Amino acid sequence: MQENKYLEFKEEISTTFLKTVSAYANYGTGKIMFGIDDSGKVKGITNLKEECLSIENKINDSINPHPDFILSIDELKSIIILEVKEGSNKPYLYKGKAYKRNDTSTIEVDNIELRRLILESQNLNFEDLKSNNQNLTFNYLKTQFKEILDIKLDSNVLKTLELLTNKNEYINAANILSDQSSFPGIDIVKFGENINIIRDRMILSNQSILKSYDEAVEMYKKYYQYETINGINRTVVESIPEVSFREALANAIIHRVWDINASIRISMWDDKIEIVSPGGLPSGINKSLYLDGMISIMRNPILGNTFFRLKKIEKFGTGIKRIKDSYSESKTKPEFKIDDNCICIVLPLTQKDIDLSEDEQIIFNTLSRTKMSSSELLEVVPFGRNKTIKTLTTLVEKGLVIREGTGRGIKYYKN
Repeated sequence: MQENKYLEFKEEISTTFLKTVSAYANYGTGKIMFGIDDSGKVKGITNLKEECLSIENKINDSINPHPDFILSIDELKSIIILEVKEGSNKPYLYKGKAYKRNDTSTIEVDNIELRRLILESQNLNFEDLKSNNQNLTFNYLKTQFKEILDIKLDSNVLKTLELLTNKNEYINAANILSDQSSFPGIDIVKFGENINIIRDRMILSNQSILKSYDEAVEMYKKYYQYETINGINRTVVESIPEVSFREALANAIIHRVWDINASIRISMWDDKIEIVSPGGLPSGINKSLYLDGMISIMRNPILGNTFFRLKKIEKFGTGIKRIKDSYSESKTKPEFKIDDNCICIVLPLTQKDIDLSEDEQIIFNTLSRTKMSSSELLEVVPFGRNKTIKTLTTLVEKGLVIREGTGRGIKYYKN
């Protein structure tokens, strides 16, 4: 047994455990075991019943408001077990300060997190607060409602969306969706072979997050979608599933924290896309629930509702599952990296089991993501021009190779 975020050992009973009581009451149920040293070795406690009463008195005298906890005794090991429940009257303060667990240590929360705890106790989110800017317009939102839902956006609809209060005041969610959004947006970089080579960049800010979302999707299409032509038929080929990109980006917007000055970062590479959103998991959701696609608690439900109405997301709580499903036939799979400060979703190029002839395999193995002309290929493959061109055409039709350019400027590279 080892210490972790939700388990702490205390060899002796002093007052230092009270910070951890505050942390568990604020951020998630946890246990403190008295009579065990840091290495997990049982040392035991004498006068178990008296020390149990001492722990109870220390909590009641020092933590405000009083948290919900259970004390039990393991007489066989001579240890005391304190289980502290996550409370609903946050923040729980010790000497006027709130604490949280950071791996196996307990640290004081900063002013931003303290404000989040206060809002949580009031069943409010940052998006619910009154916007500092009340001079807002919603031209892009109006266009979206008209084109997608055929609804005219007026003050009544804004109130239905909960963007406008009964006092006719805009909230932060309205600011985020407005044409003058003062919140961080989306920073997109298309890298070359390494981070020192930047091929393209877009910084999407000071506009509706809906517009930023749509422009980010267009940049995705520029680099990860192309058309193949077979006779009169055109087929769109996606090297990374569009549904996975849309869901990952919407997830980043709806579940991020908006009270810090950090943009959503999208890093585009030849072989993957990384989407990083500020803030860890919303309260009440653990990593396994998130990865199982069972997330149903939104950090920003008003934004989520707007995205849902505008069909930017399929339905609540299915985004992670849809991302995984879009890779069901691929040998590569998406990755989900989660810590206390951010969530990163990595979307690799899809890679299916390839059924190639011997000639196709030679051409395919020779190509890379660096563009090559047919003349350059002829110098390294054991075929003549006609066979090489014919094989390349077949690989393009199978969606395994991309053909770019016209005439003598045609280049080929792996999808």
